[in-house]
Amino acid sequence: MVSVRDVVYDLLRANGMTTIFGNPGSNELPFLAGMPDDFEYVLGLHEGVVLAMADGYALASGKPAFINLHAASGSGNAMGPLTNSVYSHSPLVIMAGQQVRSTIGQEVMLANVDAAMLTKPLVKWACEPACAQDVPRSMSQAIHLATLAAKGPVYLSVPYDDWSQEAPADAGHLLTRTTNVAGGISAERAADLVAALDGARSPVLILGPEVDAEGANTEAVTLAELLNAPVWVAPSPSRCPFPTRHRSFRGVLPASVQGVTESLRGHDLILVVGAPVFRYHQYVPGELLPDGARLIHLTSDPGEAARAPMGESIVGSIGEVLSHLAGRVSPGRRKPLDQLPDIVSAPKSSGRMHPDALFGLLRDIAPEDVVYVKESTSTTTSFWAQADLSLPGSYFFPASGGLGFGLPAAVGAQLAHPRRQVVGLIGDGSANYGITALWTAARYEIPVIIVILKNGTYGALRWFSKILGSGETPGLDVPGIDFVAIASGYGVTATAVQDEHGFVEAFNAARASGKPALIEVETEVVEP
Repeated sequence: MVSVRDVVYDLLRANGMTTIFGNPGSNELPFLAGMPDDFEYVLGLHEGVVLAMADGYALASGKPAFINLHAASGSGNAMGPLTNSVYSHSPLVIMAGQQVRSTIGQEVMLANVDAAMLTKPLVKWACEPACAQDVPRSMSQAIHLATLAAKGPVYLSVPYDDWSQEAPADAGHLLTRTTNVAGGISAERAADLVAALDGARSPVLILGPEVDAEGANTEAVTLAELLNAPVWVAPSPSRCPFPTRHRSFRGVLPASVQGVTESLRGHDLILVVGAPVFRYHQYVPGELLPDGARLIHLTSDPGEAARAPMGESIVGSIGEVLSHLAGRVSPGRRKPLDQLPDIVSAPKSSGRMHPDALFGLLRDIAPEDVVYVKESTSTTTSFWAQADLSLPGSYFFPASGGLGFGLPAAVGAQLAHPRRQVVGLIGDGSANYGITALWTAARYEIPVIIVILKNGTYGALRWFSKILGSGETPGLDVPGIDFVAIASGYGVTATAVQDEHGFVEAFNAARASGKPALIEVETEVVEP
């Protein structure tokens, strides 16, 4: 007899999903027992860490990740990091164990009540199959929905007595299924877009994370050079879609209505690619668009297109449309942009290291293909001022701003990138949300380097207290945490450094070790 469990493992294997991120409970044991030898189980000590690790793995690899959580409690623990996965369009297939079918309605211990509703409205799709025979088809649907544009997490609840049931005779068809999106735009619409760009007096490009996710960075550079147009990264970026030292690069747009409008004033055509319009944060109202500006929005996400408050949206494949434009716009219609000035030197440190100095050091000593996973929210301005990122997939940041993504996502990204060094830049406030990921890094010998920026406070909140005029607020400081001792307890080599020389020595030693390492750096408090 071919069981439901057998078919689901075959289905995961057929879709290249042989790494399982999880933290098991009793409902999950029947699925995991006797796991096939070609699968790897990556254990996290908390479900929030499990999901964030899988998210980092999916973002870095570009492939769907499979997550096994424990019923409602485990799913609930993962909900915080899940908010980031939604806005980063991470292709995650989340499967939670459920009590046996005959007992669910009684709400016995560990029953997931109304399971399909638990992760709503965050996930793209959620389901508890109506019967055991529909589990394989539902799993297939989950995998394809997670990976079809716009990508995103999905959720499946499976009663544990389903796994031993006989699979449907026709379930083998699921193993060879493929789904693809023919995402180009019509020739007429493409011609209109080329004409708009060619006819613009002063076009500007706003690029979002989907450009990097789709590997369309080179096409974006080509288009910017043909147009001689400045390029901004869309507000609240979770990825870096454009080389930061290119002459067209202008930085990251402010995350407020007024800030965006003032930054774009003087441009008659605003082309937004692969980002919402716009992901504001600070409430600083103003005009949505500068006078005389036309906004055209390219996205694969119908939701992003529908909820935009202004402009013309086109839903299609970002990579295909950018490639089309890069091959058809007319070059030489505008004066070339001036070369960017050299990177400004970091302020001198006094006792604590200035974040600019730390990021400047990393720019100089990290390998060219380094991957940064950053969750030090108060140092965003410092990072972008010092960064020299030129390769796709080099930067990841929590897309919804929810803490707990960074440290475990860095572990997951390193697992996906055995040949690129991943460096987690983690604030001391956010590090505590995912600190148990250090155990996973040690257990599986994942050679990620975690840099803790230790300033003893929630720096971004202190900045926000000024914006909101709220004054001094309780709960903003987190003094007295010894991350070296914590990391050592989890089995990770760790050191605390006081100056730039000490950091260079510690970083080079961490790289040479080929093992996970943590470096604690006392840093000055700065504003984002």
